[in-house]
Amino acid sequence: MGGLIIGATVPNLEIETTNEAFKLHDYFNNGWTIIFSHPFDFTLVCTTELGKMSAYLPEFEKRGVKLLGFSCDEYSHARSESKTLKPTQ
Repeated sequence: MGGLIIGATVPNLEIETTNEAFKLHDYFNNGWTIIFSHPFDFTLVCTTELGKMSAYLPEFEKRGVKLLGFSCDEYSHARSESKTLKPTQ
């Protein structure tokens, strides 16, 4: 079976994000992380999903859970979108 399943060990990939670059295992730091994806940037689903995850972030943080969202778009495209998102989205 391909892909990731709950409880699987994620490969220690080096990731470039809109905030910084890091290796996945360093980010996870032996804790819980929710990895989620969204469709293409600048879509209604994308901004709604990112906004909801952002709104729930304090609850996840209380429980020591990190969030990691990703898109299938190129880094430069995602970078431009991150500047247009409003805190209420």
